Amino acid sequence: MGKERLMNKIYVPPIKCQGIKTKLVPLIIANANFSKDGVWYEPFMGSGVVGFNMRPKRAFFADINPHLIAFYKAVQSSEITPDIARDFLQLEGAQLLSDGEKHYYFVRDRFNREFKPLDFLFLSRTCFNGMIRFNSKGKFNVPFCRKPERFSPAYITKIVNQINYVLQASQYNEWKFECSPFWETIEKAVEGDMIYCDPPYLGRHVDYYDSWNEDNEQRLYSCLSRTKAKFILSTWHSNKYRSNPALENIWSEFHVITKEHFYHVGAKEDNRNAMLEALVMNFKPIIQELKLAKRSERFLQLSIL
Repeated sequence: MGKERLMNKIYVPPIKCQGIKTKLVPLIIANANFSKDGVWYEPFMGSGVVGFNMRPKRAFFADINPHLIAFYKAVQSSEITPDIARDFLQLEGAQLLSDGEKHYYFVRDRFNREFKPLDFLFLSRTCFNGMIRFNSKGKFNVPFCRKPERFSPAYITKIVNQINYVLQASQYNEWKFECSPFWETIEKAVEGDMIYCDPPYLGRHVDYYDSWNEDNEQRLYSCLSRTKAKFILSTWHSNKYRSNPALENIWSEFHVITKEHFYHVGAKEDNRNAMLEALVMNFKPIIQELKLAKRSERFLQLSIL
């Protein structure tokens, strides 16, 4: 059975997006052993769920999506506070309930003119399937989720608490948010640092803020194979239909561990499919697998196998 570790509940970030690594957080964090003076780097911040739960003293969160970075900079600087967010969501939520999708598209048009961080938050919570997608002109183009009753008081409180967590963590620790390409971020890391990469999955996701192809994957490999820092890379291993060829063709020289999880496409149980996720590392894994058992409403007991 081995030793046991207690971990506070996993904190979900305020910006909702597809591909969030909530279920992989405990396994990633269990393996993320680096110098106490080191910097945690995320070249593909995305939701930020891993780094936010890691809560390192020093961190550099980067992404090529300027709206994502602008939102977290606004939270860190207190341009967006929990109270400001609550007032905004109550006002816009009431208008959404009254006007439905008409108001969603009104806010989407406003965001595509003014690019305000609070509008980005609103869209991430009301768009279809939590997608973050932009057209070739840089305009947010995801349709409405068809749920005008989205912002109940309890749901607003949940989002406000998520913002407060990031506010406290980013101001208490030495965190920096920057819009930059992954190769510039990786080049900053030195020995003693940790890099966590969660790029779009090759062969599966072709649009987040930009496309991702084999050339991107090869460039990422080139950067990570040269770094003196430790790295953990999230990618996909296989499903019942096919396997990820990049694990053999590009990443074969590194250590790989896997974890199965299920995802839904649509509302039917028949659309519930298993995906084997992979973590690629340039160091020997500390933990191969974590067994999660519910202990209470506030804690998860993580039994290390």
